[in-house]
Amino acid sequence: MSTRARLSELGVELPSVAPPAGSYLPAVRTGSLVYTAGQIPLVDGKVVATGKVGAEVSAEDAAALARTCALNALAAVDALVGIDSVVRVVKVVGFVASAPGFTGQPAVLNGASDFLAEVFGEAGRHARSAVGVAELPLGVPVEVELVVEVA
Repeated sequence: MSTRARLSELGVELPSVAPPAGSYLPAVRTGSLVYTAGQIPLVDGKVVATGKVGAEVSAEDAAALARTCALNALAAVDALVGIDSVVRVVKVVGFVASAPGFTGQPAVLNGASDFLAEVFGEAGRHARSAVGVAELPLGVPVEVELVVEVA
């Protein structure tokens, strides 16, 4: 089954790629790898949540936002090379705007990781970094970037 068909089966539609907020590209290919820029939780071009995880945003809500970020990263991959060219997800890097004392960054990033496994099966399992930070762009609680291998 193609990735596009799998997304459809899951009831997921790839969004339009958000225009860059600075001097960078949404995704870049080098050889057989595509690196995405960090993707934030945008829906229809609008930030859907702000705040720190562990204070204004629950870990569960942040995990759902991480899924949105991963979907936005897949849209950037699709716009560059086509989603069906993805062979495997290699690495996920996630940043969590964390309230003091919040240490649940891995659980937050499971929102992205579990989604990628749903979409790509075993090829969606990946290496990952989950990093707690003081602030993220536009005050969002989570940001995700991907490295994928393409055919």
